[in-house]
Amino acid sequence: MHCFNKILKTALPVCVMFAVIIIFHYTNLVFFKYYPVIMNFVLFTFFFGSTFQEKTIIQRFALMMEPDAKPPVMVYTRNLTYIWAVFMFTNFLISLATVFMSEKVWAVYNGFVSYMLVGLFFVVEYIIRINFKRKHDC
Repeated sequence: MHCFNKILKTALPVCVMFAVIIIFHYTNLVFFKYYPVIMNFVLFTFFFGSTFQEKTIIQRFALMMEPDAKPPVMVYTRNLTYIWAVFMFTNFLISLATVFMSEKVWAVYNGFVSYMLVGLFFVVEYIIRINFKRKHDC
């Protein structure tokens, strides 16, 4: 049963995503264009909301990986949370703007460009993190 729950937790978001894409493609239900807008806003809310807590969401993840993280790491991860919040808010605004553009523009940005930007962000941040760890001996 545990294995089934694990598979379900992994597969459900993917199935919902494909269902939204199929329904959007074969109908004229405009509100499905708001799906990326909502997802970006939710992610922004997670990152931004955590900045008002003692430990941000990224600091908590860092502490799970390295329970004895040094103070410079905690400062770095707090700042990274701010950057992710700004990134997600910008992505939210662009996604919202594409709702009012052609379906082609909406599909290209929300189905390709935004994912490429997130991937690029991960790669750049990873390189910066490696250099940061070397510089601060972490």
